[in-house]
Parts: sequence; structure tokens; C-alpha cells
Amino acid sequence: MTLYEDLMYRGLIKDVASTDLQKVLDGEPISFYWGTDPTADSLHIGHYSSLITAKRLAKAGHHPILLVGGATGLIGDPRPTAEREIISIETVQNNIEGIKKQVNDIFDGKAEVVNNYDWFKDIDLISFLRDTGKYINVNYMLDKDIIRRRLETGITFAEFTYTLMQGYDFLHLYETKNVVMQVEGSDQWGNITTGIDLIQKKLGKEVHAFTMPLILDANGNKFGKSEGNALWLDKTKTSSYKLFQYLINSDDSKVEEYLKVFTFLTKEEIEDVMKRHNEKPEERIAQRALAKEFITDLHGEEEYLKAEKISKALFTNEIYSLTKEDILGALEGVPTFKLNNNESILEMLVNNNICSSRREAREFISAGAIKINNEAVTDENDFIDSDKLIDNEILILKKGKKNYYIGLSN
Repeated sequence: MTLYEDLMYRGLIKDVASTDLQKVLDGEPISFYWGTDPTADSLHIGHYSSLITAKRLAKAGHHPILLVGGATGLIGDPRPTAEREIISIETVQNNIEGIKKQVNDIFDGKAEVVNNYDWFKDIDLISFLRDTGKYINVNYMLDKDIIRRRLETGITFAEFTYTLMQGYDFLHLYETKNVVMQVEGSDQWGNITTGIDLIQKKLGKEVHAFTMPLILDANGNKFGKSEGNALWLDKTKTSSYKLFQYLINSDDSKVEEYLKVFTFLTKEEIEDVMKRHNEKPEERIAQRALAKEFITDLHGEEEYLKAEKISKALFTNEIYSLTKEDILGALEGVPTFKLNNNESILEMLVNNNICSSRREAREFISAGAIKINNEAVTDENDFIDSDKLIDNEILILKKGKKNYYIGLSN
């Protein structure tokens, strides 16, 4: 299967600007780029479809360049509803360093990273308007979808010129690095075509581009949004365990799509996984394959095995094999309380507001709905001694089906 056929099989080509994209992708090595603005010090897994698509092109011999928008990030890509908050130069620079390191790790140092601030900082306004602005018609810019949607609520001149700056990026990379193709998510189509038109009008040259479709979950939300928060690619911001849990809970209706988009499994391997999954869907075979491939590629096999171990142990009698760090990382954000050796379990529940009263605590205990390290509490007068602690200093308390608490001995 050629690169173009593989991308088509995986559903990774949506919009195309090329007279013959297949010939470009399957032909001699070229330089291509994709870009992101440094709005945070880590990319999130919503970016990962672009990253892994770029890795597919790199594996086929093409040269990947990631453009980090040190200049455009100071302006802000227009959002559909409101203007982005302006972030400081210092924050942008810090974010750029974080993203650079991340991309180098993901691409094993084989992706070139450039910063558009390096060329925009030396361009004066008059030169930019004369040499670039005169090639792009205002009516053309007004017809861009993202700009058109903001006209009723209002759009600032800074945001309005963003597409012109991004178009110039393509022109600059074409002239300085012979970049002949841009690859982005479908939300960047309007900005991509500005660059293509600028190169054609100013230089009379043809360049190429394609976009990838937006990846959604079963509810129509952006892939990687967990309770309104992004899942970060940086494992210090989002643990491999948390990522494992998100992936293992992927909906059956979407998991085949995710296997195609986010893994390097072949067509035959994906078909085999789905065949076995459909025979025993309760075993979540496809979701487990997704989690394994995704996390191993992103963080390494050791991190995947650690996440799998925590997942298996956290809700079984293997829980005592975990460490304090394992538990705190896995149950990030769960309420914590300090253990007191002089308190009975009943007093512990009431004094730490886990139960509102002694009566409520007794009702939960008698119903078997209070569990410590996965074992139901049967004696309200029992005390927490060392044999009930994990790693000699921590326990997990569960009230009912969904309420978790962490008790710490110090």
C-alpha cells in the first residue's frame, strides 16, 4: 500500500489543494510543514492526529518541519465566538521551549522545528503591507469561514490579519527551505489557501496542501477533551494512566476509526483486531490495542506497562502492589484527608466529611458501601492500622459507586 493509499484508508485526507496529491505523496522526498501556536507549554492529544500523520509522511521519506508560532501566537488565531486573550512574550517563549522538546522526543530528533517570530521580528509594517498585503484582496479574506462567523460579533484588525501572517509563513518556508506542502487540521483550511494563493500570485509557483478531518468522540466532542479539560501529551501534565483510562473507555462505534488515525497498525492488523473485538466486545480488545499502541508510541513501552499495571491493580486485590506515587498520579484531583491513628473508621468518615453524620456512616457501612482498598468495611469500630495501608502510608476509600477519597498517614 502506498503512502497516499494508506492515508486514504485511514481517512486522513479531507480537503486537498493539489493538481495531483497522490503523485506528490508517493513521489520523491519533499519538505512539508504543519504549525501550531504556543498557547500552552505542551501539545494535547487533539494535536496528535496531525503529529502522527506527519510521522507517517516522515517514515515515507519526506522531511517534516514543525512551525511554532512565536509571532502568530502573540496575535491569536480567530476563534468562532470571541477574541483570544493576549499572552505575554515570556509565556510564549516558555511554551515554545516545552513544545520543541516534546516534538523532538516524539520524532526522535528527526523533525525540524522553526519559529515564525524569527522572520517576522525583522519585517516592518510598511514592507509587509507592500510586499505581502497587496496580493490578498479584503473580500477574499472576508469570505474565510472563521472570519465570516465573527463579523456579527466583531473581529479586531489584529485577528483579521492572522490569516495573512500564516499565509506569509508558507511563502517564507517555500523560499528559504523549499517547503512545497502544508498539512493541517481541517479548521486551518482558510489559512492554508491564503498561503497557496500568495505563493501563486507573488511567485507564480504551485504548492500543495491537504487537511485532516477533525477527530470527534461518540458525543460529537473534540477527541481528547475530558470533562472540559485537555489531555496533554506531556506525561507530567497528564499521566499515562489517565491517558490509558481515556483510551480504554473509547466508544465501540469510534474505536476502529481511532486505530486507523492514531496507530501504525497495518490494515490487516486492524482488521484482525476488530474481528476479535466484535467476537468478544466485553473484553474491549480494540480499546486495549489502541491504548497500547498510542501510549507506547508517545511515551514508550515502560510507561504503557506501568499504566496497564495500575489499571489492573487499582480495583483488585493487587492494589497493595502499587506505590503512593502510582495512586496519587492515577487518582489526580481526588479529595485527600489525613489519617488519625486514634480514630475509628466511623469517626474517620464523619470527621473528614466523607459522611454527613454517624447515622449516614452506619447506613453506608451496613450496606457494604464503604470500601477501603477494595475491601468492604464490616466493623465501624475498627481502626486503620499499618496492614491497611498501601506503601505504608496511603489508602483508597470508596463511598458508594463513584466517590473516592485518599487517606494519607503523613
